Amino acid sequence: MKIRVATYNIHKGVSSIGNRPRVLALKKAIGLFGADVVFLQEVQGKHDHFSAKFGAETRGRRQWPDGAQHEFLRGDMSHSAYGMNAIYDHGHHGNALLSSFPIASQTNDDVSDHAYEQRGILHCILETETCKVHCYVVHLGLFEAGRGRQTDLLIQKVLATAPPDEPVIIAGDFNDWRNNLSARLREALGVCEVFDELGKSNMIGDLARRLVGRGKTVNPARTFPAAMPLLRLDRMYVRGFKVEQAQVLHGPTWARLSDHAPIVAHLALS
Repeated sequence: MKIRVATYNIHKGVSSIGNRPRVLALKKAIGLFGADVVFLQEVQGKHDHFSAKFGAETRGRRQWPDGAQHEFLRGDMSHSAYGMNAIYDHGHHGNALLSSFPIASQTNDDVSDHAYEQRGILHCILETETCKVHCYVVHLGLFEAGRGRQTDLLIQKVLATAPPDEPVIIAGDFNDWRNNLSARLREALGVCEVFDELGKSNMIGDLARRLVGRGKTVNPARTFPAAMPLLRLDRMYVRGFKVEQAQVLHGPTWARLSDHAPIVAHLALS
């Protein structure tokens, strides 16, 4: 079985400067992924202010959907799940999963480290034609100590819910710009980051690392800010899959949609 997977922080469906609506363009862009499964962060389940401001029809179309963003954005994909994390007077947002495969079950665990950042882990089990696939949509906090505690909770969650013989995909915005979490996830869960897995085929680079004493390193892609990616914030970790291809989508089009660039990967069940 081969599947195409993407992860994308959509910045609540508005531009990072000026809060201009981007939901219609995001739907088209997500369709361009050609993905079977899409992991989304900062998805607006409800926002009364934006609905009132942008929901009216302009030039024959609405700029803001009537319902939740995850239902609107799934397009031709048949299934979606939403995990509500941040709740406020005029709405809420969280993580979401869009899937061409049936979602057999979903749970959302609160992993907020303090009252000012509401974070969660959305776990969905997909029923594919070959096997069950465990998907964990992640958006970790801005502070390093909190991210460490949230990573411990993620590890506990995966160990408790995904049997060792069933494949796993963990993807999202880890905010781990110093890359302190990859080794912990790899050792505890047996996962690999998709760009690191591709790098294993680079024998010259691996030899050079060994000669300078660095050993095996994990090199996630740069995804933030989308206009000129410098920081390695977004990740995709897999277990039970071979990574055939992975890329960051960047350029003027993507820079206008969100402050993060999306990652798309081709995976084959191993």
